[in-house]
Amino acid sequence: QVQLAESGGGLVQAGGSLRLSCAASGRTFSLYAMGWFRQAPGKEREFVAANRWTGTNTYYANSVKGRFTLSRNYAKNTVYLQMNSLKPKETAVYYCAASHSSTGSISVIGGYPYWGQGTQVTVSS
Repeated sequence: QVQLAESGGGLVQAGGSLRLSCAASGRTFSLYAMGWFRQAPGKEREFVAANRWTGTNTYYANSVKGRFTLSRNYAKNTVYLQMNSLKPKETAVYYCAASHSSTGSISVIGGYPYWGQGTQVTVSS
């Protein structure tokens, strides 16, 4: 089992920045991928960014490329999501997810059995 705890959400004005953190605990030694997803009110949860724990490639949704950056701290078993130039439409609950499985796409919700509780990001206009 893996437990995930997000933090760093809050209220920010359009064009502002936030950095989300996700600390993993439990069976972290064999993690394969970690990712960020978000769910806006009345909408489905969508992929934001993800990478393979031991790899170098990071994948981003087209809508956030060039503005969001996913990074990792192996010593702390933590991933971060730096979000710049935020837009009001990006108001959502942001979730961290993790997987031990190497099969399937890391940008798909179904590929992640472990989820955090989510952190609210509100972007005001």
